[in-house]
Amino acid sequence: GQHREYCEDNNKLSLKMDKVLSRISSAAGALTVGAFTVNSCLYNVDGGERAVLFDTLRGGILPDVRDEGTHLMIPVIQRPIIIDVRTKPREIPSVTGTKDLQMVNIKLRVLWRPVIEKLPQLYRELGTDFDERVLPSIGNEVLKSVVAQYNAEELLSKRAEVSARIKAELIKRGAHFHLTLDDVSITHLTFGREFMKAIESKQVASQEAERQQYVVMRAEQERIANVTRAEGEAEAATIITKAMEKTGNAIVEVRRIDAAKEIATKLAKGRNITYLPGGGSGGGSDNGNSPGLLLSVDK
Repeated sequence: GQHREYCEDNNKLSLKMDKVLSRISSAAGALTVGAFTVNSCLYNVDGGERAVLFDTLRGGILPDVRDEGTHLMIPVIQRPIIIDVRTKPREIPSVTGTKDLQMVNIKLRVLWRPVIEKLPQLYRELGTDFDERVLPSIGNEVLKSVVAQYNAEELLSKRAEVSARIKAELIKRGAHFHLTLDDVSITHLTFGREFMKAIESKQVASQEAERQQYVVMRAEQERIANVTRAEGEAEAATIITKAMEKTGNAIVEVRRIDAAKEIATKLAKGRNITYLPGGGSGGGSDNGNSPGLLLSVDK
């Protein structure tokens, strides 16, 4: 009898445990379902991003923009689209022609970002890859239209002006597609091989012309110097002639004495100069005297 009572107590205890476990499992299932439901009703928008909602019941993209943070949505009916709104760089290459029909390779670096208030319309019209759809097309269009108004040389000498015009036109075109361009700059500008050869030839010709001009100017200066020198010598000769007319040969004698002094001074400084005095011969000369000699004797 005691064994039977023990078995009945064990059965009752097992039934109670089964009920408790079933309640716990039901509560856990309810919590799981609740957590999944709550999680499916929430979505996060990180820093530097915005979100737009697609609502199947209200006809597509809703007009308001969700800021950064956690937001609610209706599962299945609504779906968030996260869009990056930070400023991003992009390079736009183009090969175009100048006003004088020279081909030029040019690259633009553009810093752009979408207009936040226009994100619903931007996504509705262009999707999330709107930069791929818009920037290359408007960039090439603006580059070709602006570069075609300048000669090849003007692109180099007026680079700041060209860059400013390209920036103004791109900002105007980007506004039609709800894009803000913070900066536009030319990062690369090269010409075709023929044009570079033409520039080199022109530089060589210009340097040669400058050299010839220098030669001509030098010859002109030498001519002026020769004329001035000749005029000075003529004036000196005139002065000497007038002096000789007044004083006779006195000025010539003075010049001869000065020259003799100068020669004597130079010879006196020489170490190997020897003076041989002239000697009288009985009748070999008119006055019986011969001039002395100065000899350079090597030792």
